[in-house]
Amino acid sequence: MNFIGEHLLPGQFGHFFVILSFVASLVATIAYFKSANAPLHEAASSWKRLARAAFITECFSVFTVFVIIFYIIATHKFEYTYAWNHSSRALSAKYLFSCIWEAQEGSFLLWTIWHCVLGLVLMFRAGKWEAPVMTVISFAQVCLATMIIGLYFGTTKIGINPFLLVRQMESMQAAPIFSRPDYLSIPMMQDGQGLNQLLQNYWMVIHPPILFLGFASTIVPFAYAMAGLWKKDYSGWSKIALPWTLFSAGILGLGIMMGAAWAYESLTFGGFWAWDPVENASLVPWLVMIAGLHTQVVYNATGHSLRATYFFFIISFFLVLFSTFLTRSGILGDSSVHAFVENDMNFQLISLMAVFLLPALILFGMRYKSIPHIVKEESSYSREFWMFIGSLVLFLAALVIIWQTSFTPIYNKLAGKSTAMPEDPEFAYNKIQIFVAVVLGLLTAIGQYLRYKDTPRGVFIKKVGIPTGIALIISLLISFFGAINFHKHGPGFLGAIHLAIFAAVYGIVANAAYIWTGLNGKLKAAGGSIAHLGFGLMLLGILISSAKKDVLSKNNGILLNFAPETKQDPTENLTLIKGLRTDMGRYWATYQNKDSTGQKGNITYFKVDFENKKSGEKFTLYPNFIKATKGQEGVSGNPDSRHYWDKDIFTYISATSIDDADDTAQFRKHSVKLKDTIFYSSGYMILNNVSINPTGTRHQINPSDTLIVADISIYSSDSMRYRSTPAIFWKGNDSRFIFDTVFAQGLAVGFTSVNNDTHAVEIQVKESNKMVPYVALKAYEFPHINLLWAGTIIMVMGFAVSLRRRYTLARSMHVSKRPAAVQKES
Repeated sequence: MNFIGEHLLPGQFGHFFVILSFVASLVATIAYFKSANAPLHEAASSWKRLARAAFITECFSVFTVFVIIFYIIATHKFEYTYAWNHSSRALSAKYLFSCIWEAQEGSFLLWTIWHCVLGLVLMFRAGKWEAPVMTVISFAQVCLATMIIGLYFGTTKIGINPFLLVRQMESMQAAPIFSRPDYLSIPMMQDGQGLNQLLQNYWMVIHPPILFLGFASTIVPFAYAMAGLWKKDYSGWSKIALPWTLFSAGILGLGIMMGAAWAYESLTFGGFWAWDPVENASLVPWLVMIAGLHTQVVYNATGHSLRATYFFFIISFFLVLFSTFLTRSGILGDSSVHAFVENDMNFQLISLMAVFLLPALILFGMRYKSIPHIVKEESSYSREFWMFIGSLVLFLAALVIIWQTSFTPIYNKLAGKSTAMPEDPEFAYNKIQIFVAVVLGLLTAIGQYLRYKDTPRGVFIKKVGIPTGIALIISLLISFFGAINFHKHGPGFLGAIHLAIFAAVYGIVANAAYIWTGLNGKLKAAGGSIAHLGFGLMLLGILISSAKKDVLSKNNGILLNFAPETKQDPTENLTLIKGLRTDMGRYWATYQNKDSTGQKGNITYFKVDFENKKSGEKFTLYPNFIKATKGQEGVSGNPDSRHYWDKDIFTYISATSIDDADDTAQFRKHSVKLKDTIFYSSGYMILNNVSINPTGTRHQINPSDTLIVADISIYSSDSMRYRSTPAIFWKGNDSRFIFDTVFAQGLAVGFTSVNNDTHAVEIQVKESNKMVPYVALKAYEFPHINLLWAGTIIMVMGFAVSLRRRYTLARSMHVSKRPAAVQKES
């Protein structure tokens, strides 16, 4: 059948370049392997030229695939599954890129693109290490290409074809619409399913590319380590590879903290980290990479810890692959909100881990005894000793996190046990990691003052004495006057928090002092100290903002019943009735209105006014709901915050009333006389009196107007008493009914007529939980949260300073080893 309106050419070109990228990466792998093993220089150069041509061809193919996918999405070619399932016409242009990496195949493609970029740099910078290092990277490209190749071998499918048509999907092939040649004219094919509502945030345009660059970059230290084992040049790669380790650690850390910023701005768990298994799967490789970075620095300076460096780089890269498996296999679907599975790729994902981990560990084991090491143990007053201890602490912390959040749920699932998270997952991890923070804070403080090999005790104590005293004074001031009254988990945990605050302050003060005194203010040589100072600020920001996080929305009024799965405490969600100024502790809060706007009205903003009781400052926040996409029901809440230099006011809507248009409850008429009773589902009401133009009424009238008011007492089943005063209003010959609403009982009460003969009045009553215009507001105060973000920036700057310095040293070392004639040409 010839289908009308389909644009098949982009998909055909795209799939051709996917296959070409696979073939080219395979050729590059073989050619680089041959070049690395060639005994003659001429043969090695010939194979290298072929390898370079193949790798460049692969890069061109991968970038072309990316451009074609973007074209399909941007031009709304909804005959393609990629566009139909991940985009829509309503999306803003800035979110079109987010549509690409929402899909599994898009994230693999993004990963592959960064490998291409890194490989092109290495191709011209790696020197003698190009062939063995690029063999590893090219092989990784082969593996990643299989993830998007989308080919069938019998009944076995390899990868996901990003250029699959909707009518070619297994779940859609039997759909009746595809029996029509003009199926694209059917309304359901005129628009796509849309982008996941949580991804419609500017952070999700920039966070995934940076994070995947971090993931991709971990292969470079791994590849250098494998090249060293392969070529039996166990130490020659270490100094040359150090800038790459710094780059990987810095960019991966930045990507993780961008994710934290996105979570803080877009999610409603009230913070920047939720200890979700998949979130930790990105943190753990970074911790191990930082451990490897420190042991690599130790080896370059002293000759110690080379074996540990090899091990850490192998495990770090494996953990990146493992995190990919956790996210995309669906094995953590019961314990993680991030885990998903769209296609059955478990075998491929497990194979991806195995083809890198097993050969790496086997080669490491075979070469272990040949790897240089110093038998003499380090002095306990040496820098390398405590740097190794710090690396070991990082690695053990990573093991604890991955065991608690990933391996245990996997084991429980395979064993048929419950995979439920701990009742208080935050505390379950923090009670261990708080002591890790203490150790790391102390080590980053004192490490700079120790010398390699050995340090005289008197010299060391003299150098750290003043920073220690200053840090102790500052931390005591914070502890005693900073209102750190975190008694939620008992005095033991509170004491650990105070100790961690000292360690964080110590790290900040000691590293700042070292830059000033030890390095004489030379920032170009202070990369490590700058990064450690930033880490101390991050740690202090995490501790203070978490320990002093205050729930502002204490509710002493109308309590709502939340579903258990929402895990919302009614006493911490302030119910705001529309237009009613409500007491919120240090603030007044008023819910003004809501406005559906944005992309086809799928975003509903809630305007909430705030007034500081003490200062009189007024401001307005607009937390919002985004309707679920892809045919799903429900909404996702997005917070809004008021930022100050020393705190954030963080708010989100946890519940809201339904529009009046959705209220199907009807009024019921009751003919009653004075003192008669009307029953409703949660109590009863009594008509006390009917009066004409009463004084002191809430209704405003002119002398010529007539107002008849019914005075009704309402008694609820929970022994609460309310008053309702519905009325009939006459102005000349015009009349109208003034209904009264008792929000707490979900009642609307109307007074509609008086029978002069029987002296009976007609009262109308409607019960509904859908008619009250309200929102439930959750509001936090995060003190000094900006310390966290400032610390992140400073830490990444420290990595950048170190990277520049180490790169300059590595290049000078590389040039110094080249023949004099070549140096002169350079």
